[in-house]
Amino acid sequence: MAELSSVFVTLNGDGFQPKQISIPSDKKVKLRVENKSDRPAEFESYDLNREKVIPPHFTATLYVGPLSKGTYEFFNDFDKSVKGTVKVD
Repeated sequence: MAELSSVFVTLNGDGFQPKQISIPSDKKVKLRVENKSDRPAEFESYDLNREKVIPPHFTATLYVGPLSKGTYEFFNDFDKSVKGTVKVD
């Protein structure tokens, strides 16, 4: 089986970095979310049908795709003002 490509997102006091990530269409991708803050976070996306509580200073792995071209939103469910997007090309 071929190795999945990985995409990295960091969550800190400034929100998600980067705020937008790009992935290829029709491919499954490993999404690694690192919570660098001192508080737990919950990566949530209705568009991606994913949610994962991430303890402080921990990295979680989620799998997304294959997805059609478009833009998919995600946010921190513990602070809904912290948002980001996945752009699928």
